[in-house]
Amino acid sequence: MIDKVDIFAVAKRAQVSISTVSRTFNHPDQVKPATRKKIDKAVRDLGYIRNRAAQTMHGIRSGTIGLVVPTIDHTIFAELIQAFSQSVEAHGFVILVASHGYDLEREYAAVRKFLEHRVDGVALIGQDHSEETYQLLESNKTPAISIWNYDAESRLSCVGADNALAGQLAAQCLLDHGHRDIGLLFPPLPDNDRARGRFDGACKTLAAAGVDLQERWMTESLYSLSEAKQAVTGILNREHKPTALLCGNDVLAVGALYGAQSIGLKVPDHLSIIGIGDFKGSEEMTPALTTVRLPAREIGHLAGQQLAGSIVGNLNQTVRINCAITLNTRETCKRLQQF
Repeated sequence: MIDKVDIFAVAKRAQVSISTVSRTFNHPDQVKPATRKKIDKAVRDLGYIRNRAAQTMHGIRSGTIGLVVPTIDHTIFAELIQAFSQSVEAHGFVILVASHGYDLEREYAAVRKFLEHRVDGVALIGQDHSEETYQLLESNKTPAISIWNYDAESRLSCVGADNALAGQLAAQCLLDHGHRDIGLLFPPLPDNDRARGRFDGACKTLAAAGVDLQERWMTESLYSLSEAKQAVTGILNREHKPTALLCGNDVLAVGALYGAQSIGLKVPDHLSIIGIGDFKGSEEMTPALTTVRLPAREIGHLAGQQLAGSIVGNLNQTVRINCAITLNTRETCKRLQQF
């Protein structure tokens, strides 16, 4: 029977010290690339697997971080997840991903399962979480961070953007193009602080400009192209229709574009559309989508950097980072001629 390969065998094969092997696993940035390459070759040649259960150095229990997102069905969080993963990987961590479908009870269950597997930290999306989830993280003293929505009074450290400002910028863009008959297409607002922030910001901006929002031009849809398309056609098939649609995210905006085209309306000649997010593909579609850019990659990178750093450095202070957003005016918004 072949003896199980241990860290001593790896160090001997790579001709380095045991501490250097350990440092390569825990803090690869502190080891020269050539040395890391030798150790990696030894690990591969010997088939070495670390004993995570016995590892307690630097507070690292498993080398994993749990990330719980609302959905992985669309590209909404794809850039963020990729950037977050790359950022924590630089500190020696890998991520475990779970989705909760905008159900905070399922989010609690996912966090609990992650903690049972001894993850070193947890990242959540937004500020809406059950009290049980907050208490679970606090009672276990688990490093945690909220991503995507900036809140100056967040309970956890957070890295995100001002979603209310995103709604304001989108609304002001339509106003600046002369639109006053404006429809709203948003996802369900309960348990979704990002959508609520954008909705509130948009409504306040429109109200301040004297725009009377029509209930018949306001509807909601899940993050689904087909559902958004169907929801929009219900508005646009009316005799009196809006000249512009403000959508709570780019997925809904693309669905709205498809809905308008399906009943013979041209965008932006007959209808202007604006989204929020600026996800992959929004600029490349025809016509290119006017949208408010949320810097997903920057948010993911900074959040990963912050959480991994707090784990390795045993930092407990709350940090809140507000990432800048921008309006990208493209082809789906048209200035009204009479304006």
